Amino acid sequence: MTEQEFQTFLRSIRPADRAAMDAAARRQAELAKPPGSLGALEDVSIRLAGLTGRVKNRIDRCRVLVFAADNGVTAEGVSATPVSVTLSQSINMTRHITGMSALAAAFGDSVVVTDVGIDADVRCPEIVDRKIRRSTGDIAREPAMTREQALTAISVGMEQAQRAAQDGMQAVGIGEMGIGNTTTSAAVLAALTGLAPEELTGRGAGLTDDAFRKKKDVIRRALTLHRPDPADPVGVLAAVGGLDLAAMTGAFLGLAAAHVPAVADGLISVVAALCAVRLCPAARDAIFLSHASKEPGYRRAAEELGLAPFLQLGMRLGEGSGCPLAFQVLKAACAVMNGMATFAEAAINDDYLESIRTPDAFRVDTP
Repeated sequence: MTEQEFQTFLRSIRPADRAAMDAAARRQAELAKPPGSLGALEDVSIRLAGLTGRVKNRIDRCRVLVFAADNGVTAEGVSATPVSVTLSQSINMTRHITGMSALAAAFGDSVVVTDVGIDADVRCPEIVDRKIRRSTGDIAREPAMTREQALTAISVGMEQAQRAAQDGMQAVGIGEMGIGNTTTSAAVLAALTGLAPEELTGRGAGLTDDAFRKKKDVIRRALTLHRPDPADPVGVLAAVGGLDLAAMTGAFLGLAAAHVPAVADGLISVVAALCAVRLCPAARDAIFLSHASKEPGYRRAAEELGLAPFLQLGMRLGEGSGCPLAFQVLKAACAVMNGMATFAEAAINDDYLESIRTPDAFRVDTP
């Protein structure tokens, strides 16, 4: 994919359908309940209407897309987990025996794992082979990848999003597998926001105090070395990101273009979502946050997006593990919109609500 082709694609992504959102808000106000009494479920149903252009929606078929890649920064000792786990867990996801894939199997969701940069020969036919290179460079010493490789990874994510839409998926979660990617995610987030690594960096899967200090120092060194331009998210991904992050960014963009709800998982996923929105602000209308990660950078990324997660479960696994849970929230929002009776249908006089209805009851200000 060339730069010109990518820019043309970004321009094709349309923002939310405001008329559909207004119609959904009016229906919510007519349903037999006190205004706002179903909280976020009402907001989600209105956002879904803006995305699809339909007041009533269904979420029956869901998929988690996982992008797997190794990260050269692990050579700096920033992770306590051996890099071999990237390959092992990628295979295990196809067997539905990891945390995310066990949840997906329990709820009947499909899982597609795509190799964009595992540092090994992958002999698992269930894993989609889109390997761009074996691992990225060590960002403390060299760029993670070339700009061309970053664009290629983004296009792989777009391709998998398009495939999911063609397969009839009505909601898609974005997950990852790549040892060291909490380091690259924190580096990308720091580059995009200008915040200090100390504010954004967590212990990932678990680090000693010495290793944690080293992790923050590595991120500072990488940012000083490359000085990525926050106005150029592709350049940021190429300099200090990862192939998994770039592919996930493309998946968020592809789902936005296809008008399919895109569910973010934890830190790595929400940073990719932020990259997508920085590239195309209209992509925000398609993004839903599953759960609040315990990683410190997560809250900052969510604030930058202006979105709130559905769930507070203290989770920090990654993989896309929050996505199967979030699909259930999306389904609940649809059930409310589709199944509840209006006051008229329930033969209830709603005059008693006039004193608590606001003048803006039928107006939507936020997506």
